[in-house]
Amino acid sequence: MLVFACPRRSLGLALALITLSLPAVAAEKLRFHADNYQIEAVLNPHEHKIYARAKVKVTALEDLNIATFQLHNDLRLSKVTDGAGKTLAADRIAQDSSVRVSLAKTVGKGESADLTFEYQGVLDSADDSPVSGLKLSSINDNTCYLLYPGDWFPVNAFGIDRFAATISVTVPAHMIVIGSGMVSQGETPALKSASAGSGPTKTYLLKYEKASFPGTIVAGDFGDYASTDAGIDLHVYFKPVHKDLAAAYAQTAVKEFTYFITLYGPPASNVLRLVELPDDTLPSAWAPELAALAGRAITPRTNYRLLADTIAHQWWGVSVSPASRDDWWLQDGSARYSEARYIETAAGIGGLQEAIKDMSVGALAYDTVPLSSAGKLDLFSPEFQSLATDKGAMILHMLRWVVGDQKFDQTLRDFYTQFAGKPATAEDFRTIAEKDYGDKLTWFFSQWLDSTGAPEFKSKYTVYRLGNNKGFRVVGQIAQDLDLFRMPVELKIDTDGKTETKRVDVTGTDSAFSVDTFGRPRRITIDPDNRLLKNSPDVRLRAGIQRGQAMVQQGDMTAALSEFNKALEINKNSSLAHYRIAEVFFLQHNYQASANAYRDCLNGDGEPRWTEVWSHIQLGKIFDITGQRERATSEYRQALQTNDNTQGALDEARRYLQKPYEQPKGGTAAG
Repeated sequence: MLVFACPRRSLGLALALITLSLPAVAAEKLRFHADNYQIEAVLNPHEHKIYARAKVKVTALEDLNIATFQLHNDLRLSKVTDGAGKTLAADRIAQDSSVRVSLAKTVGKGESADLTFEYQGVLDSADDSPVSGLKLSSINDNTCYLLYPGDWFPVNAFGIDRFAATISVTVPAHMIVIGSGMVSQGETPALKSASAGSGPTKTYLLKYEKASFPGTIVAGDFGDYASTDAGIDLHVYFKPVHKDLAAAYAQTAVKEFTYFITLYGPPASNVLRLVELPDDTLPSAWAPELAALAGRAITPRTNYRLLADTIAHQWWGVSVSPASRDDWWLQDGSARYSEARYIETAAGIGGLQEAIKDMSVGALAYDTVPLSSAGKLDLFSPEFQSLATDKGAMILHMLRWVVGDQKFDQTLRDFYTQFAGKPATAEDFRTIAEKDYGDKLTWFFSQWLDSTGAPEFKSKYTVYRLGNNKGFRVVGQIAQDLDLFRMPVELKIDTDGKTETKRVDVTGTDSAFSVDTFGRPRRITIDPDNRLLKNSPDVRLRAGIQRGQAMVQQGDMTAALSEFNKALEINKNSSLAHYRIAEVFFLQHNYQASANAYRDCLNGDGEPRWTEVWSHIQLGKIFDITGQRERATSEYRQALQTNDNTQGALDEARRYLQKPYEQPKGGTAAG
């Protein structure tokens, strides 16, 4: 659902790199629907306060005596009342940020009732966030953001229970409010003791009548760049520092939006609001009609990958959503693969191949739980996010190979059309895929949803010369280590003349093949276009590095170094592993060890290429910190000589050539 762009990585999983924890409640039965919210909120940015009243219409799915909602621990309940105005007992459970409301009388199955919550609190810290260590709600003078996963209103079954909402937000008059639905000027709510500050205020009314997830609000002082290209009602709300980039991002957003329309059909709305978030929260978020990017992700070179993933959630999430956490891959995997499909059109097959490599690493980084049982994991854990997002995307990529492009595209269009505005299960998707394919696909979905692991292919073969100048015959076997494996696999045979390809149905651990060629065969490659999720030393190395990065974000540097050193056991010359080790030492202020590791990175295999330029920059910083300015400037100049501006590297090198690098106040020496 949420994507995180790592500073020196083209695109990585957001939450695979941070420690997050919500209770794993996938198996918990949904006992009621929260159908509709009427929320009045007054924000006082100067005091970081919110005053709010939320009226919720609930419909019981079974006889209901207690209704439990998620609510941010920093929000203090004043009272909870029912439709008759009777005050109800509400128990706060800080452990899982929940509120248990005891109803005055049983609400029978199929019956509805109204509950009204009045609450207030200070939102400016990640300390008591519903997702540990991550700020998802913040009220500040510069920008206020209230993200749906931040539980700033009473939430039922996050990401599963769809709802409509009318949200009134009062803010200081200089701010504008951005959210989902029709926006109009509203009346200031009559909340007791509520004040948006000493100056004039303005109230915005946002009404979203379709059942979805319209629970994200952003308020601040933004520019408004509007576009109606291709019939899309697009508004870009960037801060002044990024105002010159608004037109480029608008142009890219229109291209991506229209591309997804051609793939899947019209979205729930042709309105899209692209808004900038502060850097102290997620790098991206989405809601109906809303795509949000953190300021750090808004770069002069348009961050089209992250933007594509975020916009794709208008189809996968806003419209089609998972029926349970076990089905979450249908949402996040589909958005991730939509990003890959757009990369394919924008950057060609080479760009797609790089995206597939990234997804393969994420899919296998935590491959210990079957995807069909992923709901047992914490929703925002690195394990869950890697499985739902990357393995989910790889399943779609492999299905495309099995059934062919035309039937695959038809399946996604049919699935979207049939379940637009509704939750869906993996079984729903399989049923449509089989109908469009014309045959059973039980073997495919069982293999990739209900099992773990991926094959590691090897081949052995013999080349025979055919008589009468008819060429050559290659006879051999494809071997891999999964006994129940079954997939079509492509072979590429490089010869002295024309390159030959053959599709081989691999079943079990050994599968025979025979290919005739005119030219003498020189090399055989298994799955040359990376159509399958497969293991390899490189994938294991990168997966270990990804796990190590997650440990760094959790603050467990010892475990991170252990993972990085395991990666070096696979490839002792891995520049990426040495670079990540150097980062850890840099964070620990162990500058000699960090400098040694950056030099090992420069002497390594040079993969990925950006490790060279950033190693020189980081060495320059170390020399600046230790008072060796001449050596520092030498490193910055060597960085410039690489001509590699990955993530603004050259700009940073020029900046520190002009002015020495200084450690941030507080002693954190993060790169």
